[in-house]
Amino acid sequence: MPELPEVETVRMGLVPALEGHRFVHVETRRGDLRVPFPQDFAKRLIGRHVRRLLRRAKYLLAELDHGETLVIHLGMSGRMTVYAEGKERKLGQYVYKESPPEAGHGKHDHVVMETDAPARIVFTDHRRFGLMTLIDTNTIDNDKLFRGLGVEPLSDAFDAPYLFDALKGKKTPIKGALLDQRVIAGMGNIYACEALFRAGISPKRLASKVQKASIELLVHAIRRVLTQAIKAGGSSLRDYRKSDGDLGNFQHHFAVYDREGEPCPRKDCGGTVKRIVQAGRSTFYCPICQR
Repeated sequence: MPELPEVETVRMGLVPALEGHRFVHVETRRGDLRVPFPQDFAKRLIGRHVRRLLRRAKYLLAELDHGETLVIHLGMSGRMTVYAEGKERKLGQYVYKESPPEAGHGKHDHVVMETDAPARIVFTDHRRFGLMTLIDTNTIDNDKLFRGLGVEPLSDAFDAPYLFDALKGKKTPIKGALLDQRVIAGMGNIYACEALFRAGISPKRLASKVQKASIELLVHAIRRVLTQAIKAGGSSLRDYRKSDGDLGNFQHHFAVYDREGEPCPRKDCGGTVKRIVQAGRSTFYCPICQR
């Protein structure tokens, strides 16, 4: 499933085609994704301007000019691809390819949006675990999708005192605590593994037993790895692509994730990356230098 860096990368790629622009055509090719589309979904979008495009946790939020917000979740295999209408053109810092005749007509192309950028945005989802819905902007924080979410890890609210307090009394391993969306919004499996490695913390250590000095290192590691991953365009392991169709590149910089059996990259460690399963998820770490 795309994690925070992948969703943020998609948001950045969508901004030039959506933010400040109007939907001129919207078409759904089926009645549902993970859940049914809201009643009159396409009609409620056509003619609306997107005031701004935000990200909350792993969700994209397009605030519209009539008081509703378009909420998008990519699910496990969802992909949003932007094409230029007419000839290839540059929008913002991105160059979008000309829309081929088949764009939006594939078997798994479930939603097609056209804006006055002009641009065509195609939502493709092989497994249909994605989501698109409309929520009243003024009540979005209390909606079941967002109620109870933790702080954004790249915000000023995320610091060592916050994380130390959030982990107090937690009798789960630190890796699981980091994946709790009530603690850190948008954090996922890949970047939890990478951050714990950078901080030198074993994923098996109980969350409540992590000392303040280690929490400081962990907060810095989380911020750093997420920032670097966004800069690299996210990680492409299976279905994920950026909005221009290209692959992300951060998978080439993994220290431990998916590196089972390889030497620990930390100089003079001598350990070997190990894989264990925690709460049904693969965890990669070095048992020598992560304590």
